[in-house]
Amino acid sequence: MDCCGYERVFGARAARHDARRYRKHGPKQTQASVIRLLRERGVEGVEVLEIGGGIGAIQVELLRAGAARTTNVELSPGYEAEAAELLRESGFEGRAERLLGDLVTDPSLVASADADVLERVLCCYPDLPGLLGAAADRARRSLVATYPRRNRASRAFVRAANLILPLFGGSFRIFVHDPAEIERVAATHGLRRTAVRRGRVWEVAAFDRPA
Repeated sequence: MDCCGYERVFGARAARHDARRYRKHGPKQTQASVIRLLRERGVEGVEVLEIGGGIGAIQVELLRAGAARTTNVELSPGYEAEAAELLRESGFEGRAERLLGDLVTDPSLVASADADVLERVLCCYPDLPGLLGAAADRARRSLVATYPRRNRASRAFVRAANLILPLFGGSFRIFVHDPAEIERVAATHGLRRTAVRRGRVWEVAAFDRPA
């Protein structure tokens, strides 16, 4: 399963760090933006699918906001213990499902949902059309994604990081996909970009399916 070095980078140590931070500070800035955009579209009673949701902070927040059910698909098993504990603490075990696998190579892994989330995931996966297309096809209403802004600084950082990462023995790489290509792929799968929030580093975009 770990074809791209995900288990090395996104393992139990990263999960413990993320869980401690979430319990102390709540959602990260980009996570909070995702939650706001979804709440603007209405989360009461909806089903949410997140791909690469880590410890499940967004799922917990959306369940608190009234979502009916959440499903997370993860490539690395390193997050599962912390995610299970977080769900237990929050009392949402019965309304959340967590799956391991690659939705691109295993399309039967999960069905559609009202809203899909790709939070800091597109930059970690080499096949943008494959991953975004798989998520878009399963979004009955909306998809919200975050990804690095594409500028000189981000491209320089990623080039440097991808030169250094192999020195640690892993195959994981970072990608800065063109936002125009992201919008094009989403449109190919029937979603139209309806909102965008740009920070210094990250861009958060909402894509909706026309009625």
